Amino acid sequence: QWLLDEAGLNVKQVVILDLDVHQGDGTAAIFQGQPSVHTVSYHCQSNFPFEKQTSDLDVGLADGLGDKEYLLQVSERLPKLLAQVKPDILLYDAGVDVHQDDVLGKLNLSDQGMFDRDFYVLCVCAALGVPVATVVGGGYDKNHELLAWRHSIVFQAAVAAKAWAHARPTAPLR
Repeated sequence: QWLLDEAGLNVKQVVILDLDVHQGDGTAAIFQGQPSVHTVSYHCQSNFPFEKQTSDLDVGLADGLGDKEYLLQVSERLPKLLAQVKPDILLYDAGVDVHQDDVLGKLNLSDQGMFDRDFYVLCVCAALGVPVATVVGGGYDKNHELLAWRHSIVFQAAVAAKAWAHARPTAPLR
């Protein structure tokens, strides 16, 4: 809300992209009915919360969904959504509880699958000129080193996406 209220920032439209294994029920409830904030949640449909809120776009995913299928789900909608909404900024929750070894997640993404997801999101935003602020979220593992590694994946993807954005031709993404 602060981004929208701060006049000097000139932010009129925000997309919140929640790619945590759990539905982004909090942001959905907080911003429901507010046209300047578009909430998007890709989540495991059978996972908590069991009573879902209504986001502007909810994509309930099947248990066990793997790397390729997950990325296909995201890639089928994200570019069109961003072109339609035209956000001034995208707030990205790069949830790591989608990982195949997460004890509370029910999805099946590998480290590479999470990198590909994050790289894709960041490259699409770069190609469309949409600034991104990202947070890490979720992740339930007793091995804190592995969990920290998973949280670092979005930052590794950001470095790669920045290199891609600087190297690519300037033709718009279609």
